[in-house]
Amino acid sequence: MSKILQALLAGTLFTFILDFFLFLGIKLNYIDTYDIDVYYNILFADHQNIFLYGILSFLFGFLIIYANHKISISIALFFALLASSTLISPIGHKVGELLLMQKNISFHDDKYTYHGDVYYDGRKTLAFYDYELKKVIILQKNKLKETIK
Repeated sequence: MSKILQALLAGTLFTFILDFFLFLGIKLNYIDTYDIDVYYNILFADHQNIFLYGILSFLFGFLIIYANHKISISIALFFALLASSTLISPIGHKVGELLLMQKNISFHDDKYTYHGDVYYDGRKTLAFYDYELKKVIILQKNKLKETIK
């Protein structure tokens, strides 16, 4: 039982470290590029997939504890380099786009219709690039009436 618990804890810690560097790269190279006002903690917490995190924690834990150390070190280093590669500006920006950006979306409120790209969908606001204004605007979610796709 203690080996299973040890594997699960080791996997959880390792997955947390990978997750930290993944979102740090996204924050530095995507969120900060567009000057979106969001804290790292909110970005990190709001975009977690608990099922993926649990599965990866389980797999990495048993890999670290039970696998041959040469193999486990190689695989762990590969995934650590992969996660920390988001600290490289073009890679972090592209991963941020893949995870957070929604292209060619329209929104409607009481007065206006907005057409453009959603750069970041936050808890209460949207960072939205409007094609007509050619700049990033902040839209309040509670004031939007409908989404036109």
